[in-house]
Amino acid sequence: MPVAVESRRGLLRTRGMPAAMVMGAAAFGGWAVLLPVVPLIVSLSGGSDTLAGSVTAVFMAATVVTQLGVPRLLRRWGHRWVLAAGCMLLGPPSLLLLLSTESIPVLAVSAVRGSGFGMLTVASSALVAELVPREMLGRATGAQGIAVAAAQMVGLPAGLAIMQHWSATPVFVIGALIPALAVVAITRLPAIHAPADRTSQGRIPLAVLLTPWLAIAISAAAFGGLSSLLPIAISERASLAGVILAVSSGATLIGRYAAGSFSDRLGVGRALVPALTCVCLGLVLFAVAAATSAPVPLLVCAALAFGFGFGAVQNESLVMIFTAAGPARFGSASAGWNIGFDAGTGFGSLALGAVASAAGYSWVFAVAATAVAVVPAAGMVVGRALGRRAAAG
Repeated sequence: MPVAVESRRGLLRTRGMPAAMVMGAAAFGGWAVLLPVVPLIVSLSGGSDTLAGSVTAVFMAATVVTQLGVPRLLRRWGHRWVLAAGCMLLGPPSLLLLLSTESIPVLAVSAVRGSGFGMLTVASSALVAELVPREMLGRATGAQGIAVAAAQMVGLPAGLAIMQHWSATPVFVIGALIPALAVVAITRLPAIHAPADRTSQGRIPLAVLLTPWLAIAISAAAFGGLSSLLPIAISERASLAGVILAVSSGATLIGRYAAGSFSDRLGVGRALVPALTCVCLGLVLFAVAAATSAPVPLLVCAALAFGFGFGAVQNESLVMIFTAAGPARFGSASAGWNIGFDAGTGFGSLALGAVASAAGYSWVFAVAATAVAVVPAAGMVVGRALGRRAAAG
């Protein structure tokens, strides 16, 4: 059962929300520290752009496979145990990278860490939906997004800067410790179990899910390519790449909460098209910057547009899917959304890495911009056609 609160008390006075935000910041901060560093290490060790992109792809593949089983784990063990297990699988295995940064060990560690990340992503999203009433859902997911994006805003440039000024060793240690410390916050969460009979409520109609799922999947694919390949594209200025990724994360923070507030006040789904437009604009600007000498102001503008739009897409698509699912299926809805996000991130890093190898970095962002403009729009058309067919039948 959701924890009963009154809207006037505010999110930060809702039982469990502060602990959930601290946990999210710590766990995802540890993830962000290593996200651009590990592919860069592989590249500097002589690996191709495709191999560097495959590090994130393997991580996300393990994430997606794990996410399929998380709703069942939530029903059996509850949110706290699943979150704690996820933190321990995400963080401490990073210490194994101290022993070797060859491709096979790195890919193996990435797979283990990805399974922990899969537990965290599904359980943390479902937890927020359980903690607050429906009229606060947009702002609650936005607030959780702020905690996550703020951690990324610090972690992404910090990892690259530490590696550039010292070595990758302290980055691996930090990436191991921070998620492990998130377990302290998890102990402050209320005990919540998803009732066992929630799987008997039927499936969510495909027509309702298709557009938000494609929106988050294709936007996340663009993010996967950007986060994995931008540091390589401007490897001679790795610190600048970290700053640009941090600016994007800061804009994501604003975009998530703005979309959540908009959704709570004016209706679910209305912010999705403007959000996708911002993502597309940012990618076009990145393509222009990659084709030129990459002036800093243009990169900053690209990061702001992409980050704001990506944050808004995240929040709006998540609220759309939760609304379609209803309280009886929050776990399954969270799994579906996170699978779209993480499968998209992994696929994007791998596919766009191949584009970079074949055609160069400007084409990476041009291809991504085209996909963001076309794929969700096609999903909207198909979803409406399926909805009409279902209504007629």
